[in-house]
Amino acid sequence: MRKWRQTLAVILAALLLSAMADGNMDSVSASSTAGTEQEKPESEMTEEEKAAKEAKEAYEKEIQTAYELPVQTNELKGWPKGPGTYGDAAIVMDVDSGAILYAKNIDKKEYPASITKVLTALLAFQYGDMSSQVTISPEALACLGSGYASIGLKEGNVINLEQTMYAMLLASANEAAYAVGETIAAGQGQDYDWFLEQMNEKCKELGGVNSNFVNTNGVFDENHYTCARDMALIGRALFDYPLFFQICQTQQYTIPVSDTVEEHVFQQKHHMLIQGNKDYYEYAVGGKTGYTTEAENTLITMADNGDRRLVCVVLKTYGGYPYSDTKALLDYGFDNFQKVSISEYEKDEIFEKISDDAYVMLPEGVEFDDLEREIDLHEDGTRDAEVTYYYKDMPVGMCEATVVSSYKNKEIKFGEKVKEGEQTSEKNNKGYKALAAIGLAVILMICIVISLIVTRISRKRKRRRRRRR
Repeated sequence: MRKWRQTLAVILAALLLSAMADGNMDSVSASSTAGTEQEKPESEMTEEEKAAKEAKEAYEKEIQTAYELPVQTNELKGWPKGPGTYGDAAIVMDVDSGAILYAKNIDKKEYPASITKVLTALLAFQYGDMSSQVTISPEALACLGSGYASIGLKEGNVINLEQTMYAMLLASANEAAYAVGETIAAGQGQDYDWFLEQMNEKCKELGGVNSNFVNTNGVFDENHYTCARDMALIGRALFDYPLFFQICQTQQYTIPVSDTVEEHVFQQKHHMLIQGNKDYYEYAVGGKTGYTTEAENTLITMADNGDRRLVCVVLKTYGGYPYSDTKALLDYGFDNFQKVSISEYEKDEIFEKISDDAYVMLPEGVEFDDLEREIDLHEDGTRDAEVTYYYKDMPVGMCEATVVSSYKNKEIKFGEKVKEGEQTSEKNNKGYKALAAIGLAVILMICIVISLIVTRISRKRKRRRRRRR
């Protein structure tokens, strides 16, 4: 009996510990923030201490509110539940397929802060010559407010574009980012405003529809905003430029002293890319940090585990959580999805050719037949098209395809997009209407027959009554 009681006690203790371990992160956070020193009674606090306490409580409430914001992909039936994050918005996107694996307010407008610089870098790689000279102008230095990142470049300093890129992406130097925009624009016979126009055009070209960039560095401006989806699309495009990843994986860089510049030494700031840092992530290959008071912490991170490549973006993230949130999101993306070949499973005869290496990203339990597709015929008049696959309106992959010559759909014109699911739905609606009409006709016929039968029975009864009389 005593052994039985001891066993029961052990089981209950284990269950209690398990329940505590499974508690949500805000409980852990609350316990970790409890000070080792006992807090003063409010009656003994100074006005400054009371104000500090109120500010702390308000900030903790903001963090809790952010953590409780809904995660849209968690609401999809059959989709694996993703982690909560301590920020307003977050996304995980598969680079090669364009699949969105995790979505939390991915189209909500947010301030990007210094992750703006990855878009500046993208245009520099597209238009620039890395050996060209960059001269630091008064305008480049004018953007430096109190607390904004800088490596201390001076007016008239001359370095090459590649060195400027290292200063911008590693040290987050705001004067370097401005100078990149000026230099690239000048190389095209244009001015700084032209470069800003190209930033916005490039974002739209990549599929972004919810951004507006008014500077090259992310210095706060109410009209300078983006969203998680748009930033992920920009990050995805950077995989075409190996130099970006070479820069991001550099631990320390030196601009040597010369006749035109003093020596400048600076280090990587993205903790997940710093070997030996507690936040180091073995699959991280690139990224950029950002912070302003208005934007809070922003972070974009590219990762490659040898099998797939992901981009993760977190916006308006509080406290020390951008790295832990990003790690949890990347682990989620790597662990819960698998590549499913489009050419292997797409059996519709409207396609003459589909890219052999194209795939969709699906979790266990979601089948290829569960997807809808959208066909976007190219505007060049050919039968080539981009086909995007969706699961419950969430894109899970895309491919290039060629449709057969006999494929004709009056609703699809070159450059327009029509979801196959929507076409099927319309056909179904027409079918339902036809069935309903047939059903009504049958019911009407039945009613007429019944009416005739009742009439005949009634007449027979009347005749019998007359005979009896």
